[in-house]
Amino acid sequence: MKKYLYTPGPTQVPLEVAIEGLYPIMHHRSSGFSKIFDEVCADLKDIFKTKADVLCFSSTGTGVMESVVVNLLAKNEEVLIVRGGKFGNRWVELCETFDANVTVIDIEWGKSINPDQIEKILNKKSNIKHVFLTHCETSTGVLTDIKRISEITRNYNSFIIVDAITTIGAQAFYMDEWKIDVAIAASHKGFMLPPGLACVAISERAKRQIMATNIPRYYFDFRKMLESLKKSTTTYTPAVSLIRSLKKSIEIIKEEGLENTWLRHERLAMATREAVQALGLELFTKENWSNVLTAVKVPETINGIKLIEIMKNKYGVIIAGGQAHLKGKIFRIGHLGFISDFDIIIVISALERALVDLGMNIKIGSGVTRVQEVFTDY
Repeated sequence: MKKYLYTPGPTQVPLEVAIEGLYPIMHHRSSGFSKIFDEVCADLKDIFKTKADVLCFSSTGTGVMESVVVNLLAKNEEVLIVRGGKFGNRWVELCETFDANVTVIDIEWGKSINPDQIEKILNKKSNIKHVFLTHCETSTGVLTDIKRISEITRNYNSFIIVDAITTIGAQAFYMDEWKIDVAIAASHKGFMLPPGLACVAISERAKRQIMATNIPRYYFDFRKMLESLKKSTTTYTPAVSLIRSLKKSIEIIKEEGLENTWLRHERLAMATREAVQALGLELFTKENWSNVLTAVKVPETINGIKLIEIMKNKYGVIIAGGQAHLKGKIFRIGHLGFISDFDIIIVISALERALVDLGMNIKIGSGVTRVQEVFTDY
């Protein structure tokens, strides 16, 4: 059976990107690899919309999150974290692991934080030095207003650290314009690669903080990485094939145009949201939708886990379920990376058939029709 992948990570890998990773391995200390690495690091600045240095190293998304914590925080520093889903909670777990004094703003899953809540906390606790945010909370599909929050944190001289793993390359993101101190990304989302590469952009202000912190670090030592970057290399053995593939994926993004890539994700998201509502389903995310995935409530009459199983096993269409307390209660359709108009038609068509299989009374084709209408009008 042909498989179709619609999770919000890992995402589909274009054939030409996959082929690039099959070339014979280059030695990572060779001039040939250094040239590729230099080009990739320069192009990453364009993707992050920054003039800051961007480090690229072997890690998954959680690894790059941990690397930021161990490089930026001194012990017992005060941090503020917005927790509105599984990945906001991961910031909490990491900061607590490394002995930070953590203040948490808990947001109901599916809702977005009001930036005024952050200002209220910073007014009360002026010693908070770092604010950790999640641009798109992948467990819910909620997008955070990073630009507005950054304007607030600057008034208190706090560093702003953003998990942009799901949004970089797919949703509008302006590191320098929004005055973000640290932003992170990973290969298996908008970059359309297998998991295994991590990217972190570091402002000059954040670099000074990194040089001053006292938490022990070895592999994840940004000081060493920044020195190696000056020599067009990495501190330790890099994922050579993935970096070579990253060069190809960035070429694809540049050919489409980064802003056009953002717009494509916007129209894919709009079509998906409109389609599921045309089927009588309710969106889980009530406000500030991201353009990289759509979270949908499972009707009470339907078994949410069975729905995902039918789509996968009967129709070959793989979507994501809910996480933590939302397991079986929502499903998530990723429209991130290497996704086109007709991919959305496929996933909505499979959803229609799976809902019918589970006994839901819907009009077959109504979701697909709405997709086509949106694409025609957009």
